[in-house]
Amino acid sequence: MDLVNEFRSLVTVMLFIFFLGIVAWAYSSRNRSAFDEAAALPFRDDAAKTLTTQGGTHE
Repeated sequence: MDLVNEFRSLVTVMLFIFFLGIVAWAYSSRNRSAFDEAAALPFRDDAAKTLTTQGGTHE
């Protein structure tokens, strides 16, 4: 193999390992509460808007 193809292979393997690290981080139980809170943010925003519009204030 020439040097360019070896470099491409090395970069591919490194990026795959990086991807697996991101997947492991995302599914880590340590981050679950932060991700659950972030997932609920759009619904909290809708609830706040609903309370505001029910109070008679229209934006």
